[in-house]
Amino acid sequence: MTTRLDAATLVDYPLPRLATDGDKEDRGAVLVVGGDALMAGAAILAGVAALRVGAGKLQIRADRASATGMAIAVPEARIIVANATRAAPLISDAAKASALVIGPGMETGSARRRLARKLLESGPDVPAVIDAGALPLKNEASAFAEWAAGRTILTPHAGEMAAILGRDKNAILADPLVAAREAAALFRSVVVMKGATTFVVSPDGAAWRHDGGVAGLGTSGSGDVLAGAIGGILARGAAPIVAALWGVVLHAQAGLALAAAGAPLGFLAREIPERLPFILARLSAAAPDPRGQIAGCDQA
Repeated sequence: MTTRLDAATLVDYPLPRLATDGDKEDRGAVLVVGGDALMAGAAILAGVAALRVGAGKLQIRADRASATGMAIAVPEARIIVANATRAAPLISDAAKASALVIGPGMETGSARRRLARKLLESGPDVPAVIDAGALPLKNEASAFAEWAAGRTILTPHAGEMAAILGRDKNAILADPLVAAREAAALFRSVVVMKGATTFVVSPDGAAWRHDGGVAGLGTSGSGDVLAGAIGGILARGAAPIVAALWGVVLHAQAGLALAAAGAPLGFLAREIPERLPFILARLSAAAPDPRGQIAGCDQA
Protein backbone atom coordinates (compact mmCIF):
# COMPACT_ATOMS: atom_id res chain seq x y z
CA MET A 1 0.00 0.00 0.00
CA THR A 2 1.23 3.50 -0.82
CA THR A 3 0.08 7.02 -0.01
CA ARG A 4 -0.43 9.42 -2.87
CA LEU A 5 2.21 12.14 -2.92
CA ASP A 6 1.25 15.52 -4.30
CA ALA A 7 1.08 19.14 -3.16
CA ALA A 8 -1.89 18.41 -0.90
CA THR A 9 0.08 15.72 0.95
CA LEU A 10 2.61 18.29 2.14
CA VAL A 11 0.04 19.99 4.36
CA ASP A 12 0.58 17.12 6.80
CA TYR A 13 4.38 17.55 6.64
CA PRO A 14 5.08 21.26 7.25
CA LEU A 15 8.60 22.55 6.91
CA PRO A 16 10.44 24.18 9.79
CA ARG A 17 9.82 27.88 9.35
CA LEU A 18 12.17 30.71 10.17
CA ALA A 19 11.27 33.90 11.97
CA THR A 20 11.43 37.09 9.93
CA ASP A 21 14.43 38.29 11.94
CA GLY A 22 16.49 35.19 11.08
CA ASP A 23 19.63 35.31 8.95
CA LYS A 24 21.55 32.89 6.74
CA GLU A 25 23.05 31.10 9.73
CA ASP A 26 19.55 30.11 10.82
CA ARG A 27 18.81 28.55 7.44
CA GLY A 28 21.71 26.12 7.54
CA ALA A 29 24.81 25.36 5.49
CA VAL A 30 24.97 22.74 2.73
CA LEU A 31 28.18 21.04 1.64
CA VAL A 32 28.02 19.51 -1.85
CA VAL A 33 30.68 16.92 -2.68
CA GLY A 34 30.45 15.93 -6.31
CA GLY A 35 32.53 14.59 -9.18
CA ASP A 36 35.71 15.65 -10.93
CA ALA A 37 36.22 18.58 -13.29
CA LEU A 38 34.44 17.05 -16.29
CA MET A 39 31.27 16.60 -14.19
CA ALA A 40 31.59 19.71 -12.03
CA GLY A 41 28.31 20.99 -13.42
CA ALA A 42 26.41 18.37 -11.44
CA ALA A 43 27.66 19.81 -8.15
CA ILE A 44 26.76 23.31 -9.35
CA LEU A 45 23.20 22.24 -10.17
CA ALA A 46 22.82 20.61 -6.75
CA GLY A 47 24.28 23.58 -4.92
CA VAL A 48 22.14 26.18 -6.65
CA ALA A 49 19.02 24.09 -6.00
CA ALA A 50 19.92 23.94 -2.30
CA LEU A 51 20.07 27.73 -2.13
CA ARG A 52 16.87 28.11 -4.12
CA VAL A 53 14.87 26.13 -1.54
CA GLY A 54 16.13 28.34 1.26
CA ALA A 55 19.44 27.02 2.58
CA GLY A 56 21.47 29.92 3.92
CA LYS A 57 25.03 28.97 2.98
CA LEU A 58 26.66 26.81 0.33
CA GLN A 59 30.01 25.10 0.09
CA ILE A 60 31.06 23.00 -2.92
CA ARG A 61 34.04 20.69 -3.26
CA ALA A 62 36.06 21.19 -6.44
CA ASP A 63 39.34 19.87 -7.71
CA ARG A 64 42.01 22.34 -8.66
CA ALA A 65 41.16 22.19 -12.36
CA SER A 66 37.56 23.27 -11.84
CA ALA A 67 37.80 25.51 -8.76
CA THR A 68 38.14 28.86 -10.54
CA GLY A 69 35.38 28.15 -13.01
CA MET A 70 33.09 26.95 -10.24
CA ALA A 71 33.75 30.06 -8.15
CA ILE A 72 32.75 32.20 -11.12
CA ALA A 73 29.71 30.08 -11.96
CA VAL A 74 28.44 30.09 -8.37
CA PRO A 75 29.70 33.26 -6.68
CA GLU A 76 27.36 32.56 -3.74
CA ALA A 77 29.38 29.44 -2.80
CA ARG A 78 32.57 28.90 -0.87
CA ILE A 79 34.73 26.55 -2.93
CA ILE A 80 36.78 23.91 -1.11
CA VAL A 81 39.65 22.54 -3.19
CA ALA A 82 40.07 18.83 -2.57
CA ASN A 83 40.63 15.62 -4.52
CA ALA A 84 37.40 13.72 -5.25
CA THR A 85 38.52 10.71 -3.22
CA ARG A 86 40.30 12.39 -0.29
CA ALA A 87 38.17 13.11 2.74
CA ALA A 88 40.77 14.85 4.92
CA PRO A 89 40.38 18.40 3.50
CA LEU A 90 36.60 18.12 3.84
CA ILE A 91 36.15 16.56 7.26
CA SER A 92 36.08 19.77 9.29
CA ASP A 93 33.55 21.39 6.94
CA ALA A 94 31.42 18.25 6.80
CA ALA A 95 31.26 18.06 10.59
CA LYS A 96 30.05 21.69 10.79
CA ALA A 97 27.56 21.51 7.91
CA SER A 98 23.81 21.41 8.42
CA ALA A 99 23.42 18.93 5.54
CA LEU A 100 25.59 17.05 3.07
CA VAL A 101 24.89 16.25 -0.58
CA ILE A 102 27.37 13.58 -1.67
CA GLY A 103 27.64 12.07 -5.12
CA PRO A 104 26.32 14.39 -7.89
CA GLY A 105 28.48 13.79 -10.95
CA MET A 106 30.63 11.17 -9.18
CA GLU A 107 31.80 8.07 -10.98
CA THR A 108 30.88 4.82 -9.27
CA GLY A 109 33.68 3.20 -7.29
CA SER A 110 34.81 1.98 -3.90
CA ALA A 111 36.93 5.09 -3.35
CA ARG A 112 33.88 7.33 -3.72
CA ARG A 113 31.85 5.19 -1.35
CA ARG A 114 34.67 5.29 1.20
CA LEU A 115 34.73 9.08 0.88
CA ALA A 116 31.00 9.22 1.65
CA ARG A 117 31.49 6.99 4.68
CA LYS A 118 34.31 9.10 6.09
CA LEU A 119 32.33 12.31 5.65
CA LEU A 120 29.29 10.83 7.35
CA GLU A 121 31.45 9.54 10.19
CA SER A 122 33.01 12.99 10.64
CA GLY A 123 29.64 14.52 11.45
CA PRO A 124 27.58 11.83 13.20
CA ASP A 125 24.55 14.11 13.51
CA VAL A 126 24.69 15.70 10.07
CA PRO A 127 21.92 14.51 7.69
CA ALA A 128 22.91 13.66 4.14
CA VAL A 129 21.65 12.98 0.63
CA ILE A 130 23.62 10.20 -1.08
CA ASP A 131 23.43 10.15 -4.88
CA ALA A 132 25.04 8.67 -7.98
CA GLY A 133 28.56 7.29 -7.52
CA ALA A 134 28.47 7.60 -3.73
CA LEU A 135 25.49 5.26 -3.32
CA PRO A 136 26.34 2.20 -1.19
CA LEU A 137 26.13 -1.43 -2.32
CA LYS A 138 24.16 -4.27 -0.75
CA ASN A 139 27.28 -5.96 0.66
CA GLU A 140 28.03 -2.75 2.57
CA ALA A 141 24.56 -2.43 4.05
CA SER A 142 25.31 -3.49 7.62
CA ALA A 143 28.22 -1.11 8.00
CA PHE A 144 26.37 1.72 6.26
CA ALA A 145 23.33 1.31 8.47
CA GLU A 146 25.44 1.55 11.62
CA TRP A 147 26.80 5.00 10.92
CA ALA A 148 24.15 6.47 8.65
CA ALA A 149 20.82 5.17 9.94
CA GLY A 150 18.07 7.69 10.47
CA ARG A 151 19.79 10.62 8.79
CA THR A 152 20.41 9.62 5.19
CA ILE A 153 18.39 9.81 1.99
CA LEU A 154 19.39 7.65 -0.99
CA THR A 155 18.30 8.93 -4.42
CA PRO A 156 18.86 6.20 -7.05
CA HIS A 157 17.31 5.78 -10.47
CA ALA A 158 16.57 2.28 -11.75
CA GLY A 159 20.08 1.62 -13.06
CA GLU A 160 21.67 2.71 -9.81
CA MET A 161 19.20 0.66 -7.78
CA ALA A 162 20.11 -2.38 -9.87
CA ALA A 163 23.76 -1.85 -8.92
CA ILE A 164 22.89 -1.27 -5.26
CA LEU A 165 20.93 -4.52 -4.94
CA GLY A 166 22.89 -6.58 -7.47
CA ARG A 167 19.84 -7.07 -9.69
CA ASP A 168 19.03 -6.71 -13.36
CA LYS A 169 17.74 -3.26 -14.27
CA ASN A 170 14.64 -4.76 -15.88
CA ALA A 171 13.77 -6.45 -12.59
CA ILE A 172 13.94 -3.08 -10.83
CA LEU A 173 11.76 -1.46 -13.48
CA ALA A 174 9.22 -4.27 -13.11
CA ASP A 175 8.66 -3.45 -9.43
CA PRO A 176 10.50 -0.34 -8.26
CA LEU A 177 8.50 -0.14 -5.03
CA VAL A 178 9.69 -3.56 -3.85
CA ALA A 179 13.27 -2.56 -4.63
CA ALA A 180 12.89 0.75 -2.79
CA ARG A 181 11.46 -0.97 0.28
CA GLU A 182 14.29 -3.49 0.32
CA ALA A 183 16.94 -0.76 0.06
CA ALA A 184 15.27 1.40 2.71
CA ALA A 185 15.24 -1.51 5.16
CA LEU A 186 18.79 -2.66 4.33
CA PHE A 187 20.37 0.76 4.69
CA ARG A 188 17.94 2.12 7.30
CA SER A 189 17.55 5.18 5.12
CA VAL A 190 14.84 7.07 3.30
CA VAL A 191 14.90 6.03 -0.36
CA VAL A 192 13.74 8.19 -3.25
CA MET A 193 13.31 5.74 -6.14
CA LYS A 194 13.39 8.06 -9.13
CA GLY A 195 11.41 7.52 -12.30
CA ALA A 196 8.34 8.63 -14.24
CA THR A 197 6.59 7.41 -11.11
CA THR A 198 8.73 8.21 -8.08
CA PHE A 199 8.46 6.33 -4.80
CA VAL A 200 9.57 7.70 -1.44
CA VAL A 201 10.03 4.97 1.16
CA SER A 202 10.97 5.23 4.83
CA PRO A 203 13.04 2.57 6.65
CA ASP A 204 9.89 1.13 8.24
CA GLY A 205 8.38 0.49 4.81
CA ALA A 206 5.90 3.39 4.67
CA ALA A 207 5.70 4.50 1.05
CA TRP A 208 4.48 7.46 -0.98
CA ARG A 209 3.88 7.41 -4.74
CA HIS A 210 4.28 10.48 -6.93
CA ASP A 211 2.72 10.35 -10.40
CA GLY A 212 2.28 13.01 -13.01
CA GLY A 213 5.81 14.25 -13.63
CA VAL A 214 6.58 15.69 -17.06
CA ALA A 215 8.80 14.06 -19.66
CA GLY A 216 11.06 17.09 -19.71
CA LEU A 217 12.38 16.22 -16.25
CA GLY A 218 14.04 13.18 -17.78
CA THR A 219 17.04 15.24 -18.78
CA SER A 220 20.72 15.34 -17.90
CA GLY A 221 21.28 17.01 -14.53
CA SER A 222 17.67 16.85 -13.36
CA GLY A 223 18.51 14.31 -10.65
CA ASP A 224 21.30 16.56 -9.38
CA VAL A 225 18.78 19.37 -8.94
CA LEU A 226 16.53 17.01 -6.97
CA ALA A 227 19.38 15.91 -4.70
CA GLY A 228 20.33 19.52 -4.03
CA ALA A 229 16.75 20.57 -3.31
CA ILE A 230 16.38 17.76 -0.77
CA GLY A 231 19.71 18.73 0.79
CA GLY A 232 18.68 22.36 1.08
CA ILE A 233 15.48 21.41 2.87
CA LEU A 234 17.47 19.15 5.21
CA ALA A 235 19.73 22.10 6.02
CA ARG A 236 16.70 24.12 7.09
CA GLY A 237 16.06 21.51 9.78
CA ALA A 238 13.50 19.20 8.16
CA ALA A 239 13.50 15.50 9.01
CA PRO A 240 14.76 13.25 6.19
CA ILE A 241 11.32 11.95 5.22
CA VAL A 242 9.91 15.50 5.17
CA ALA A 243 12.82 16.75 3.05
CA ALA A 244 12.39 13.87 0.61
CA LEU A 245 8.64 14.41 0.21
CA TRP A 246 9.01 18.16 -0.33
CA GLY A 247 11.97 17.74 -2.66
CA VAL A 248 10.12 15.34 -4.94
CA VAL A 249 7.02 17.54 -5.15
CA LEU A 250 8.96 20.77 -5.66
CA HIS A 251 11.06 19.19 -8.41
CA ALA A 252 7.99 17.84 -10.19
CA GLN A 253 6.08 21.11 -9.84
CA ALA A 254 9.04 23.00 -11.32
CA GLY A 255 8.91 20.69 -14.32
CA LEU A 256 5.20 21.28 -14.70
CA ALA A 257 5.75 25.03 -14.55
CA LEU A 258 8.36 24.87 -17.30
CA ALA A 259 6.10 22.68 -19.41
CA ALA A 260 3.19 25.09 -18.92
CA ALA A 261 5.43 27.93 -20.09
CA GLY A 262 5.70 26.21 -23.45
CA ALA A 263 8.59 23.78 -23.04
CA PRO A 264 7.19 20.28 -22.41
CA LEU A 265 10.48 18.89 -23.70
CA GLY A 266 13.87 20.45 -24.19
CA PHE A 267 14.18 22.57 -21.06
CA LEU A 268 17.49 22.39 -19.25
CA ALA A 269 18.22 21.19 -15.73
CA ARG A 270 19.74 24.60 -14.98
CA GLU A 271 16.29 26.14 -15.55
CA ILE A 272 14.61 24.05 -12.85
CA PRO A 273 16.12 25.72 -9.74
CA GLU A 274 14.90 29.21 -10.63
CA ARG A 275 11.31 27.98 -10.37
CA LEU A 276 11.78 26.40 -6.94
CA PRO A 277 11.47 29.44 -4.60
CA PHE A 278 8.16 30.50 -6.11
CA ILE A 279 6.68 27.02 -5.89
CA LEU A 280 8.07 26.65 -2.37
CA ALA A 281 6.38 29.90 -1.30
CA ARG A 282 3.05 28.78 -2.73
CA LEU A 283 3.14 25.32 -1.16
CA SER A 284 4.43 26.62 2.17
CA ALA A 285 1.47 28.97 2.42
CA ALA A 286 -0.79 25.92 2.31
CA ALA A 287 1.18 24.13 5.04
CA PRO A 288 1.21 26.56 8.00
CA ASP A 289 3.79 26.20 10.71
CA PRO A 290 2.15 25.18 14.01
CA ARG A 291 4.36 27.73 15.78
CA GLY A 292 2.80 30.51 13.74
CA GLN A 293 6.07 31.83 12.31
CA ILE A 294 6.57 32.81 8.71
CA ALA A 295 9.44 32.10 6.39
CA GLY A 296 12.10 34.78 6.29
CA CYS A 297 14.89 35.61 3.85
CA ASP A 298 18.30 36.96 4.75
CA GLN A 299 19.25 39.84 2.52
CA ALA A 300 22.96 39.75 3.30
